[in-house]
Amino acid sequence: MLLKILGAAAGGGLPQWNCGCINCQAVRQNRAGISWLNQSSIAVQAPEGDWFLVNASPDIRQQLELLRDAQPLSIRANPIAGVILTDAEIDHTTGLIILRESAQPLHIYGTEIVKKALTDGFPLLKTLESYCGVAWSNLNVGATVPLTANLDIEVFALAAKAPKYMRSQNIAGDWVIGLTICDRTTGKVVTYAPGLAKLSDRLLARFEASDCILVDGTFWQNDDLLKLGISTRTARDMGHLPLASEDGSLHHLSQLKHPRKILVHINNTNPIHLANSQERKIVEEAGIEVGCDGLTIQL
Repeated sequence: MLLKILGAAAGGGLPQWNCGCINCQAVRQNRAGISWLNQSSIAVQAPEGDWFLVNASPDIRQQLELLRDAQPLSIRANPIAGVILTDAEIDHTTGLIILRESAQPLHIYGTEIVKKALTDGFPLLKTLESYCGVAWSNLNVGATVPLTANLDIEVFALAAKAPKYMRSQNIAGDWVIGLTICDRTTGKVVTYAPGLAKLSDRLLARFEASDCILVDGTFWQNDDLLKLGISTRTARDMGHLPLASEDGSLHHLSQLKHPRKILVHINNTNPIHLANSQERKIVEEAGIEVGCDGLTIQL
C-alpha cells in the first residue's frame, strides 16, 4: 500500500486567500521554513495499482497531478478508481465538480447522511448526474468495505457536527468518519482521522494498533482564532480537538508507541507550520511529524 498526502492544510489552504496572518504572509514572501500547502486530501494506492482519493478538495486539479507517474493509456485517462468522503464539508467535496469530465460515472464512497447532504443541501450529486454520472457506495459506521482484492477500509465515527449548510435541518448522525485502511497483502494498517472532535480509549487503541496514523492537527490552542480576532468560535466549537492544553491531542498522541504519527488538516494560522517555531519543536520532540504535501508513505 502506498499513501500520499495531497493536501496537508485545512480548509482555505496555506496561504488562505483572505488571510494576512504571520504564516500566510511568510508563504507569500517565500520565507524559509514554511511552504505553500493545498487543502486537505490524501490518496491511497492498492497493491493492484489503483489509486483511491480520500476527500475531494477545491485544489483537486493540481493534486491529481501528483498521482500521475506514467504515460496515460489513452487520451482520456482517469488517475483514480474512486473517491472516499469522510464528511460533507465544502472543503472535502467541492473538488467533485471538477471531476465531471470523467468518461465513466464517478465511484464515490460515503455515508448515507453525507449522500443526503450532497443531494439536498449542496446538490453536487444531482449536478454530476447531468455530466458523468455517479456510482455511489454506502459506508456504514462499524463496517469493513473491500475496495479492491487486497485493500479494505473500516469505517468509524469521529464527530456529529453537520456542515453549516445542513444545520438548519437538525439531522442527527455520524457526520464525520475516520478510516482504517488495511493492506491484506502486507498486513499493514493506516488510520486516517482528519476531523477529530475528541479522543476516547477505544480510538487511542485503534491508533496504537495501526502502523501509521494521519490525525487532525487543525489548531494549536482551543482559542487560536479568538486570539487573532478572526472568529468567535473555538476549535472545539468547530469540531476539532486542539493539540495543546492538558486534554489536547498532543499529550495522548505522544504516548502511542507503535504507529508513525503525522498531523494533517492543519489550519493556516497554526504556528506548527513554521519550522523554527517553539510549537513545531514541541510537536517533533513528542515524536510526531507535521504533514506536508507530497509526503509519500510506503507500507
